[in-house]
Amino acid sequence: MAASTTRNVEVRGNTSRSVGLIGMGDMGKMYARCIAGAGWRVNACDRAEKYEALKGEFAEIENIHIYVNGHFVARQSDYIIYCVEAELIDAVVAAYGPSTKLGAIVGGQTSCKAPEIKAFEKHLPSDVEIVSCHSLHGPSVNPAGQPLVLIRHRSSDASFALVEQILSCFRSKFVYLTAEEHDRITADTQAVTHAAFLSMGTAWHANNQFPWEVTKWRSGIENIKINITLRIYSNKWHVYAGLAILNPAAQQQIRQYATSVTELFKLILEGKRQEFETRIRTAGEFVFGKQRDKLLLRDDILDQFSLSGVPKAERKPNSHLSLLGMVDCWWKCNIVPYDHMICSTPLFRLWLGATEYLFRQPDLLDDCIRFALDDDSFRSDDLEFTFAARGWSDAVSFGDFNSYRLRFEKPQEYFAPRFPEATKLGNEMIKTILQRMKSVEEAGTSATTTAASAS
Repeated sequence: MAASTTRNVEVRGNTSRSVGLIGMGDMGKMYARCIAGAGWRVNACDRAEKYEALKGEFAEIENIHIYVNGHFVARQSDYIIYCVEAELIDAVVAAYGPSTKLGAIVGGQTSCKAPEIKAFEKHLPSDVEIVSCHSLHGPSVNPAGQPLVLIRHRSSDASFALVEQILSCFRSKFVYLTAEEHDRITADTQAVTHAAFLSMGTAWHANNQFPWEVTKWRSGIENIKINITLRIYSNKWHVYAGLAILNPAAQQQIRQYATSVTELFKLILEGKRQEFETRIRTAGEFVFGKQRDKLLLRDDILDQFSLSGVPKAERKPNSHLSLLGMVDCWWKCNIVPYDHMICSTPLFRLWLGATEYLFRQPDLLDDCIRFALDDDSFRSDDLEFTFAARGWSDAVSFGDFNSYRLRFEKPQEYFAPRFPEATKLGNEMIKTILQRMKSVEEAGTSATTTAASAS
């Protein structure tokens, strides 16, 4: 994998060059505001019925020009970014690709690059250059310091430098990948992470539980589970559907996660203590055995972000089937998650931190294994979680976007009243914990460098 970072320097643009954005969802709007704020002219559009609303929303931003459709954007922009759902990319590029300005650069912001690149090669004129991108975070996360993947599929040095110059306004870390590398890594870092949180939400909904109101869901790790689950369900379903359904590697990993959860739950039901414990510890050794740095997460940080406010002393242990299944899945898929930290999302880093928190504290893992086997307090919850994981795997394997949407929207409606509070708390949690993680990672890098110098 040829990945590296660039300087985090913002280069001011000029209105003699223009950037086109086809698709003005949440990410499209974030891109528009940031790029226009750096001095570039932005030409943007969405579906025709959104034209008047978008004009009103961006009326006071001088550098943003709203058009009724993609033809007006494509024919006059020097760098055109398609910010549409992955499942729609072929149809949208087919509609507007032929209008692309002579010699322009075109890219996409989808989470799955295989269908995106295929659509560009199929529908764009041969003189058009292709440089795609993908910001590995959501629209509400500050892009500064976050990974931003650049995919140079077909371009001159000058055109690629122009794209770097335009996107430098995000102050993100550039990561250089091919489309194939991108899809494999995003599957490794995002697909199963999303599936785990989606399954938790589905299980809580099936049990008619608001987890922050139930004593057994109140603990440091549970704060991550609850806040991030609600954060995911507060977004649009297609943000996750395209990555899961259109990425073959993601499909395989989500299927393995459901298999891991199912097999572990069966071992619990059958009381196969030795087999269960051996499997958990073998998986943990594969994933965490070489880690010597400090833990990414700490109790004092996790406890700041509770939706319940219940004292730690009143909390109960947990079987943590979602975390045990994740590490088992990484082991079965031969994935060492630390290998992809350079292009990991905030949610992935939090999820990795949660699994590490459990597996790298021997007493905590011992309690978890003993509790899972000997206490049935979570047995019904684990049953619903197993059903949910298998259901999400089936929805992805069938490739049915409508089924995925319906499965997503039921828990979304159930949890909707708590979204504003959870989003605010989740943003604070992510900011605080990622700052902590950054300091731990930098300390580890410094220690490694010092040791290497001494030797």
